Amino acid sequence: MCGIVGYTGQKQAYPILIDGLKKLEYRGYDSAGVALHTGNQILVYKKQGKVSALEAFAAERSTTATTGIGHTRWATHGEPSDRNAHPHFSKSGTIAMIHNGIIENYAQLKNELLGKGYTFGSDTDSEVLLNFIEDIKLNNVCSLEEAVRIALKRVTGAYVILLIDKEYPDTIIAARKGSPLVIGVGKNEHFLGSDASPMLAYTKEVVYINDYELAIVRPDELILKNLGNERITPFVQQLDLELAAIEKGNFDHFMLKEIHEQPQTIRDSLRGRLLAEQGTITLSGLDKIENQLREANRIVIVACGTSWHAGLVGEYLIEELCRLNVEVEYASEYRYRNPIVSPKDVIIAISQSGETADTLVALENAKQQGATIFGIVNVVGSSIARISHAGAYTHAGPEIGVASTKAFTAQLAVLQLIALKLAEIRGTISRELFGVLLSELNEVPDKVQWILDNQVNHIQNIARQYKDARDFLYLGRGYNFPIALEGALKLKEISYIHAEGYPAAEMKHGPIALVDEMLPVVFVATKDAYHEKIVSNIQEIIARKGKVVAVVSEGDDTVTGLAETVMVVPRAHEIVAPLLAVIPLQLLAYYIGVERGLDVDKPRNLAKSVTVE
Repeated sequence: MCGIVGYTGQKQAYPILIDGLKKLEYRGYDSAGVALHTGNQILVYKKQGKVSALEAFAAERSTTATTGIGHTRWATHGEPSDRNAHPHFSKSGTIAMIHNGIIENYAQLKNELLGKGYTFGSDTDSEVLLNFIEDIKLNNVCSLEEAVRIALKRVTGAYVILLIDKEYPDTIIAARKGSPLVIGVGKNEHFLGSDASPMLAYTKEVVYINDYELAIVRPDELILKNLGNERITPFVQQLDLELAAIEKGNFDHFMLKEIHEQPQTIRDSLRGRLLAEQGTITLSGLDKIENQLREANRIVIVACGTSWHAGLVGEYLIEELCRLNVEVEYASEYRYRNPIVSPKDVIIAISQSGETADTLVALENAKQQGATIFGIVNVVGSSIARISHAGAYTHAGPEIGVASTKAFTAQLAVLQLIALKLAEIRGTISRELFGVLLSELNEVPDKVQWILDNQVNHIQNIARQYKDARDFLYLGRGYNFPIALEGALKLKEISYIHAEGYPAAEMKHGPIALVDEMLPVVFVATKDAYHEKIVSNIQEIIARKGKVVAVVSEGDDTVTGLAETVMVVPRAHEIVAPLLAVIPLQLLAYYIGVERGLDVDKPRNLAKSVTVE
């Protein structure tokens, strides 16, 4: 969850670290800190709050150093505070460390260290790990590298750690298991980060570190080893990413920028795959597992959060078009439930970051039982991409806003392609319908642009009207039910207003008790096979004086005449309509958050990439 950065080279480290922390702040913003190796001492500056608080704190202090590490925290063990902020010092004050992850057996390790006379200045599991490493170093009279290797064989949990030692100038020791680590390769300099964004301005050459690997990083040297002390040859990759992609440009917030990027990101996810004029779909990832897909008994979609909502849409799509049983699972439950998995199962993992801890463990378990793993991720070189037998990148580009927008629609676009291609492979779709849906999907980017060109000001006015509501109810049917769930989630994340998403028919089984003249009820009511039913549901809400806000297809006079206000999207086939219906809900959540004066890019208690349980 936390963001980590490191630098060793010829430049001043502090400005690089601060810039990197700002780019990683979406991963955690409870506190931030840096450790700077000055040659004869290590300076540590850390502060509760955002990176700007750290900057202000360090402004009048010495920051001269060419090697350093930095951290922006999302609290796990210990409340947000200065004392729990990273970096941490070892008991002797000679080693500083930052950590992303959770050490599950920290209590046992801490008791051992307390018995040896160690004291602790924080409530974190990270400080326990650091002192455990130092204890090994002192007792075995070994190097820091060797002490880290020995310690990690005892550690249970997930981690990326970066350490600097007063005795070893210009050297950073790093290791990972279960959390991401990227090392950028420059000329007589190296950069380290939770992702590639901190190093984009300096290098396009990176090495993705694997689980159970340890890196010794110096300005002119990168040594990779496994925990058995065997050397590993670094595999250097070229980044296909531009610096402008992680900057706000002329937008007030990253979230708004990313909402407005969706015509292009959806187009990028379809480009080279959807060939509407030729009437074909090309997905090389599916080609790799075509035989497994033909013979599959079922598909299990595993995901968390917004990606889980995309998975629900995928379930509807694949069952409808491919006549294949699909189950959608929360990865956090699936990994512990001891599910029945067979070699004839295909597991589709959906993750924006490709590093979601629960999803990763669920995949590892399923893979051990012989299932075929197909990953849908947005980050090249991510852990889920590497563990999968095959996959498809979403090409949404970096998403900095914590609340996912463009990554979600890119996932939907890829799921549309998968469902259509799989239906073609299995022979469950007519050529006529296949052609119609290809054409419809091809038109989605332009239709999303129409929404952004014609509805933004209107939705902003709706946001002003409902910004003080205490609760919202979101309702939809069929393909629009997962979109109702996603709309409710966005509002909760961004505005801190309580919101619930339900299948519209289920409201009579409990939620209708909440309806009164104070409750806004958002219906996702685009034209589809359920339209008459949704109209009846709207009338039931109106009869109880609820305030109806509806997402409607252009030209729908029926719902427009019933609702208090509507948000209009272009007409589309019900199978592709979710890609359009979600856009107004993203904008509504964004503008309500803005109207309430909140930091919509960094909602409280949330972090972008959930790399711990």
